[in-house]
Amino acid sequence: MLNPPSIPAELFGYKVVDKVGEGAASTVYAVMDPKSKQVMALKHVLRRAEKDQRFIDQIEQEYKVGSKLDHPNIRAITKFLTNRKFVVGAVLDAALLMELVDATTLDLSPRPSGYRIASYFAQCARALGHMHERGFVHADMKPSNMMVCEDHTVKVIDLGQACAVGTVKKRIQGTPGYIAPEQAFRNEITPLTDVYNFGATLHWVLVREEIPCALPSKNGKVGSAVNPDQIRMPRPVHEQDPRIPAGFNEIVMQCIRVHPEARFQSMEMVAERLDVLADHCRATGAGNALAGLQTSTGAPDRAYDSEPSKAG
Repeated sequence: MLNPPSIPAELFGYKVVDKVGEGAASTVYAVMDPKSKQVMALKHVLRRAEKDQRFIDQIEQEYKVGSKLDHPNIRAITKFLTNRKFVVGAVLDAALLMELVDATTLDLSPRPSGYRIASYFAQCARALGHMHERGFVHADMKPSNMMVCEDHTVKVIDLGQACAVGTVKKRIQGTPGYIAPEQAFRNEITPLTDVYNFGATLHWVLVREEIPCALPSKNGKVGSAVNPDQIRMPRPVHEQDPRIPAGFNEIVMQCIRVHPEARFQSMEMVAERLDVLADHCRATGAGNALAGLQTSTGAPDRAYDSEPSKAG
């Protein structure tokens, strides 16, 4: 018997060109529209068992959010596609048709210079601010969800955990090392949740270490949620690495405050601080010595999606 092909010839009427990525429950392909010849990305999820329905629901939610966004720093999502059983009506598989981004995620990239870090995160902050203006929260910012193109344009990706502002989730969803306390305790998700996730992401890019968080990871397993009052703040980033411009520390520390009211109150405020810092780094060369540090393993990319009884 011949082995099955590694990639399908076509999906939902689109010719499959190549496999470009893979997640815990999805595969991303580069596909071509046979009529227009346009090349796009297609994120595909198979429903092999009843438990896989939540992954179908997740990409449908990703479409519902992404289709309402229009920002140059957010990967565009254009269609939600499904195949169903004729009689039962159950979804067999589903897909998102998206903008194809030829770029590298920050977790797999060498550390940029201070100027580039500030510039990249200012773009990301404005992308998240756009989501907030439209009534949504990303809720899973981390280095693997920021892509940087060759022209230094940032693309925020993966809206699988995005939700409406004010949502209270039944499950604990997030990634250890980046998850905000309110996520770990299943409280209301707000734009300030993104501020926290963003600050934790910036911290990792600067020093290549996760911050102490409300949902710690140890030996590959997620422990119980930690009381917010017991969370210790990390040392200032410029103390951890003197090559890091001190201006980054204020931004990181004010983003990752345990209590939301103590954080920056909008992404535009964060973006403006980063603009000033980027100008300073470009004018003085501060942070140039950061460029080129390569991580050996990449940032942890294990999103946590738990029933309430399983944590905290």
